Amino acid sequence: MTASFGPSCFADAATRWCALAARFLGWRPAEFWAATPAELAMALAAPDDPATPYPPSRDTIARMMERDAHD
Repeated sequence: MTASFGPSCFADAATRWCALAARFLGWRPAEFWAATPAELAMALAAPDDPATPYPPSRDTIARMMERDAHD
């Protein structure tokens, strides 16, 4: 079987990933389409996977919010 990279291949993959996001994350279609591939991968990653990055600390979030408030 040869690989097909046409529109139907993307549509099939997007349908499967959207279904996974809905089932395991409770995401609606708008949330799925607003997420980047990296965000989806991180959300679906196992918490004990060493490749899964740690969430930002409260201090880091506060610094980001302060920085963005001045932009």
